[in-house]
Amino acid sequence: MKVYLIGAGMGNPQTMTAEALEAIRACPLLVGAPRLLEPWADSHTCVPLIVGAQIAAYITHQPLEPVGVLLSGDTGFYSGAKQLWEFLKGHEVVTLPGISSLSYFCAKLHTDWQDAKILSAHGRSHNVAGEIQCGRRVFALTGGSTKAQDICRNLVDRDLGHITVSVGERLSYPDERIVTGTAAELAGQEFADLAVLLAENPCPMTRPYTTHGLPDDDFLRGDVPMTKEEVRTLALSKLRLKADSVVWDVGAGTGSVSMECALACPAGRVFAVEKSPEGVLLLEANKVHHNAASLTIVRGTAPAALADLPAPDRVFIGGTSGGLSAILDVIFEKNPAARVVCTAVTLETVAEAAKLFAGLEGADMVQVSATRTRQAGRYHLMDAQNPVWIFSGEGRA
Repeated sequence: MKVYLIGAGMGNPQTMTAEALEAIRACPLLVGAPRLLEPWADSHTCVPLIVGAQIAAYITHQPLEPVGVLLSGDTGFYSGAKQLWEFLKGHEVVTLPGISSLSYFCAKLHTDWQDAKILSAHGRSHNVAGEIQCGRRVFALTGGSTKAQDICRNLVDRDLGHITVSVGERLSYPDERIVTGTAAELAGQEFADLAVLLAENPCPMTRPYTTHGLPDDDFLRGDVPMTKEEVRTLALSKLRLKADSVVWDVGAGTGSVSMECALACPAGRVFAVEKSPEGVLLLEANKVHHNAASLTIVRGTAPAALADLPAPDRVFIGGTSGGLSAILDVIFEKNPAARVVCTAVTLETVAEAAKLFAGLEGADMVQVSATRTRQAGRYHLMDAQNPVWIFSGEGRA
């Protein structure tokens, strides 16, 4: 049987190609989403089906030929055509591309799109706001659990309310609506379930190096403790961060670990927990200095300060104030499979951490000693740093 997979553009027949219109005229039977079939209801037999397996099963057991399957947008752009190509292998399939919402929307905005990162959050959960904070231009299909207004509200939560966002809904139809404003301005509006979004971030968060280990001099320090470069580099490697990780830095101090985590997790979230007022001020200053948009500063003492935070994927513990056991309890209550890295310099903390981490999956205990050189006239002397223990492991899901 001959089957046409027809890219129907936005849905308005005026946005279809001449080839697509000719194929529709040749097909006595059309299958697809109700909104795509609506213009052809008086001239064709129309069967509203969306799921690929159901479409293929229906086509196989009916006599009319050829059959036209209407697919929104372009057949190569987040389209059901991909699935149908597999389901219809026993048929003669002709694929006709259409105008994508990306192409149509950017034309309406008088802008190009070759440098945009393209995402689909329609019918799936996707951290679009996280992608926007590290990309200059991001285009997203929205709908379902991730609507355009939700993305704008998430941007505001990340202190990115100033970013320019354009949203389009009901594209190509008479009641088409396209609005442009800041994320903060659009966060209070409501948009259709099927909408597209283009965000432009003039100052995306970027990582200066491909490896961990920002120089200590890159951080504003004061008198607040800081995890030094050599230990920090190893601790970050033990964390095994991912681009979209949710990270807690407990006892963040100046925020050297927090900043590196934020730069390593551009699509994630980092929460720096610090009880010292001076430390909080330094965290705020370093956040601005490193453009760490994904970093949220939480003032308070753990474990109480952790209660309202989202479940973490990774946790670095640099200071516990004697509450390590209680902190671990909160972590694994939120996420039983979280990966945790803890540093210790006192014998008391080492003893407690050794006992607590021994029961974790993949428990690892490393003692690190680093010696730096300093210049004294024409000579260089060795300055030994305090030895540091690094404990790491994961909960048991």
